[in-house]
Amino acid sequence: MTAAQFLPVLLFGPYGGLIADRTNRRHLLMVTQSGSGLAALALGVLDLTGTARLWMVAVAAALIGLCSAIDNPARQSFVQEMVDSDYLPNAITLNSVTVNAARIVGPAIAGLVILAIGTAGCFLFNAASFGAVLVALHRMDTTALQEQPPVHRAPRQLRAGFAYVRHTSALRIPLIMMVIIGTLSYEFPVVLPLVAKETFGGSAATYSMMTSAMGAGAVAGGLLVARRRRIGVRSLGFITSAFGAVLLLAAAAPNLELELAALVLVGGTSVAFISTGNATVQLSADPALRGRVLALWSVAFLGTTPFGGPIAGWIAQTFGARSGLVLAGVAALVAAVFAFASLPRDRQSGPGTSDSEAFA
Repeated sequence: MTAAQFLPVLLFGPYGGLIADRTNRRHLLMVTQSGSGLAALALGVLDLTGTARLWMVAVAAALIGLCSAIDNPARQSFVQEMVDSDYLPNAITLNSVTVNAARIVGPAIAGLVILAIGTAGCFLFNAASFGAVLVALHRMDTTALQEQPPVHRAPRQLRAGFAYVRHTSALRIPLIMMVIIGTLSYEFPVVLPLVAKETFGGSAATYSMMTSAMGAGAVAGGLLVARRRRIGVRSLGFITSAFGAVLLLAAAAPNLELELAALVLVGGTSVAFISTGNATVQLSADPALRGRVLALWSVAFLGTTPFGGPIAGWIAQTFGARSGLVLAGVAALVAAVFAFASLPRDRQSGPGTSDSEAFA
């Protein structure tokens, strides 16, 4: 199911970014949100009627993945059409914070909904939530938008996006860091249930407590990052170092209480890394190529999951549940070392490619 959902992002993500660059983003978001909502509705109906089969769930997951491959770059680049340039850094950070905090808080909410109304009700509740997004998009005052003109079709536009990222260090370095961390550090759905059960002898309730702790940290950390934040490779390196350190702290926690406290810090630094990296990439990208650049960011974040999940699972199964957190922490520290090692070359590469710092 994980492969069915995230492989489309890996395989078609760059094309999704190109579509976002070529299309009116608001209209495109209406299409992608409708598609995801219909897939969620189908899952709810299949579950409610008891007719669900494994292949049906895989098809629905793949449809959601295809929609995400286009929706992610379109949604992120649409932020820049909604606000003036003076507020752009804060808007990008707030958008990234809310999205990624929701990724952590969401499973905890889903657990409560499932307990209250069952899995079918959870799927249907999710489907209804897309309606709110569609209403918001429809009711927007389009005269207040600062619409970016769509990029006209031309040969080799996809290749141009790859070449642009490869030659722009302010984009290349965060993307490589995201590949490392996205593959090996963001495998919490694989590692945390094992830690809850095998390390602390807990149950589903223990896992829920862990995800709730991360969610609380994500919200608190996200608000702090949005209030006072700095972007650029150097800042990203420091945040990534903190992320790796608290992951190792979580791996070494001797009891559940300290584990939960460490996971609060993991949630906060996790969202800080994602939001800072996302803002760095968005503000460093040429507007005409922004969709393609953000698509590569989504590929690095989501598209690596089918590879990282089995790796993290094998490590945890072979060396113990805590080793999954050790792997995550070491990967983050390796990414931080890569960022700092890249800074001297970055500064020598000329104007427009040096580490950019912005304050809000």
